[in-house]
Amino acid sequence: MPDTKKFIENLSGAGKSIGVLTSGGDAQGMNAAVRAVVRMGIYVGAKVYFVHEGYQGMVDGGDNIKEASWESVSSMLQVGGTVIGSARCKDFRTHEGRLRAALNLVQRGITNLCVIGGDGSLTGANLFREEWSGLLDELVQSGQISEEAAQTHSALHIVGMVGSIDNDFCGTDMTIGTDSALHRIIEVVDAIMTTAQSHQRTFVLEVMGRHCGYLALVSALACGADWVLIPEMPPKDGWEEQMCHKLSESRLRGSRLNIIIVAEGATDRHGNPISSNAVKDLVVRCLGFDTRVTILGHVQRGGTPSAFDRILASRMGVEAVLALLEASPGTPACVVSLCGNQAVRLPLMECVQMVRKNILPYEVKHITHISNWNNFINLAHANIYVYVCLIHVWVYVSCTCLSIPKPVNTSHPNACALLQAFESLLQLVDARSRYEEFCVPMCMLPATISNNVSGTDLSIGADTSLNAIVEVRCTTLSRKDRYYDTDAAYIYEEPFDIRDLQSNVKHLTEKMKTSIQRGLVLRNENCSENYTTDFIYQLYSEEGKGVFDCRKNVLGHMQQGGAPSPFDRNFGTKIAAKAMQWISKKLKEFYREGHVFANSEDSACLLGMRRRALVFQPVIQLKDETDFVHRIPKEQWWLRLRPLMKILAKYKTSYDVSDSGQLEHIVRLRAKDISAI
Repeated sequence: MPDTKKFIENLSGAGKSIGVLTSGGDAQGMNAAVRAVVRMGIYVGAKVYFVHEGYQGMVDGGDNIKEASWESVSSMLQVGGTVIGSARCKDFRTHEGRLRAALNLVQRGITNLCVIGGDGSLTGANLFREEWSGLLDELVQSGQISEEAAQTHSALHIVGMVGSIDNDFCGTDMTIGTDSALHRIIEVVDAIMTTAQSHQRTFVLEVMGRHCGYLALVSALACGADWVLIPEMPPKDGWEEQMCHKLSESRLRGSRLNIIIVAEGATDRHGNPISSNAVKDLVVRCLGFDTRVTILGHVQRGGTPSAFDRILASRMGVEAVLALLEASPGTPACVVSLCGNQAVRLPLMECVQMVRKNILPYEVKHITHISNWNNFINLAHANIYVYVCLIHVWVYVSCTCLSIPKPVNTSHPNACALLQAFESLLQLVDARSRYEEFCVPMCMLPATISNNVSGTDLSIGADTSLNAIVEVRCTTLSRKDRYYDTDAAYIYEEPFDIRDLQSNVKHLTEKMKTSIQRGLVLRNENCSENYTTDFIYQLYSEEGKGVFDCRKNVLGHMQQGGAPSPFDRNFGTKIAAKAMQWISKKLKEFYREGHVFANSEDSACLLGMRRRALVFQPVIQLKDETDFVHRIPKEQWWLRLRPLMKILAKYKTSYDVSDSGQLEHIVRLRAKDISAI
């Protein structure tokens, strides 16, 4: 069978120039995308140019279009907004404006554009590409460029990345900035809940989303809101009475607060706007509750990007450069998207057209197809991860307020619950032949900050841990954490020796002699028995004398503390609800003669994210994929990210880009397919 692998060494950007711009509304994580484009472009030998102030800078030219250097994107990963600026540009909407923009690009040899923005910005880029040949002809006729220049720059290649806090672009699971905006919202909600509880108040929170209710919906799931109003699902007539009844019931059950979340574009079924103040007046008038309104506004766009957005934007930026390197004159403009845990390329205009048709992103549609929102909220906010038995169904769920006992003697099946969930479930399955009580549907949900469970790319808790690390300006790239702004990362999965340490010290020393006056070295706690944290600290301190000094920080159990991140709350809620649907289905499937008897392989599964989708996988099959001694999968998917860290830290390395696929097409799921996911 022929080897189909592709490596970055076989792709060259020599002689190519790439322009990168941010347009439209700013979003946290845009800077990480810009940084990745610049460094990946320079790494492959291309010239990369900043286009400041979006399309306005492209039209105006001059100092707005400047060549970027490796050092020019240093220390921007953690900065919110966009450091190269963004602006609404009326000039680019005119033919004359686009003609001036084409001249400015040709003068600098730029025929590749990375555009980071929303659907309007990406649509403008595609129009520019379609008009490119005609624009060059006009420039030749007016004598502003030569025939030779027109032939040399005859094709314009466009790759888009979606930067939008609303997550309102079809074709991607998450847009750059959405997760950070959710962080801002949840920070406010968590803070408000303490004062609301103290005074028995109801709070109405208005969040952004003129046409897309993703932020409102997911933040409602993440904070346990009592009610949510979004543009995609105008409430039925009589919703006012239904909402007030729900709030009143909540108070009767002993709750001291109520949270209502309203998207700014919420309307009723007749198209009448539903404002946050109108909701407040309704609650006061009907229930007499002390009610306050908080409008979050542009605070949702501000602040530092979350760990998820930094990683997402970095991966997308690298993929965008690869797409430009592989583009041919006939390649349509594409957008780099996230599907599950995989970067994919989709035709830009296919995505835009679906957005214009008001076809919702999958995440919102998947949740909002459930007819009874309130029942779903009540189901979804069941705590995830405690070992419980309910109607003869064994389920793994979790809650930090419960203690986790240490492993004990496992000679008897009753001790299984005290082990880690995966091993416990395997033992329960094995014991089915001796104990009929275990012949029931079993589902495991992965929950560990180490993200080391076989059968899933993501685990509940890993994102929270990553954000805790990012908050102290330190990260690690290991089976636990994945992040790119680092000079060296020592991990268990990749053995290293003294020669590697010497090379890393030399690399950091050379870097410190440039304008980048900082470095970051990371070590996994179990990466080496002999090369300890103290050893590495002393090595760098000694070798860096006269050039840099060192400090060390052992993060320890702070990585396991703190409130769960919005991503973990949403992911946990989603897989818990999906697991309960699966268990309900299996109960019916295995119900015979008055009781449940399930002993097949597919009746004991792990629900995990595998590349593009959430899948149920029999734990018996996953047993062969697991290294039980070291508690990791035998194949560690995260090692595919290792070369990205090295490339973005300016190390020469081999990078398998086989996963960087060809252009795909959007597949619109039917309603019954969505329900089955």
